[in-house]
Amino acid sequence: MNENNENKDINKYLFVNLVTMLSMSAMQQLGKIINPGAGKAEINLDAAQATIDTLDMLSAKTLGNLDKDEARLMKDTISMLKMNFVETREMQNAECRMKNEKSQDKSQSEGPKDTTAKPEPQAQGKAEPPEQKSASEQANDPKFHKSYD
Repeated sequence: MNENNENKDINKYLFVNLVTMLSMSAMQQLGKIINPGAGKAEINLDAAQATIDTLDMLSAKTLGNLDKDEARLMKDTISMLKMNFVETREMQNAECRMKNEKSQDKSQSEGPKDTTAKPEPQAQGKAEPPEQKSASEQANDPKFHKSYD
């Protein structure tokens, strides 16, 4: 085997290793693989997106310079990661919606609140803190909404 073929074999091995490392990093960032440092699965969608973007860039930069197996590895890896990214993002969005619905259900099940006006006590030297608004009252208060009109 000549030196040129050895370099090609080493480069192919290193390329596959690089794509695999980036893929495993993205899967860890998507919470599909346990983070050994934390000892648990953690989701970081921003980091996963950056890693997938890096693989997309690598694919664009190597276009036309990969053999058939390398090109298929890149295409399949990027497709798999993008599908997992969308699945993870949708799962997180669904969890947020469920939490919001549960908190709304809980606040509705507590029953109506007494909204009758009560006489204010006379101030005697000490100012009392203003009444805190509930989350649902804040949500309906226009000062808590930014207008984009």
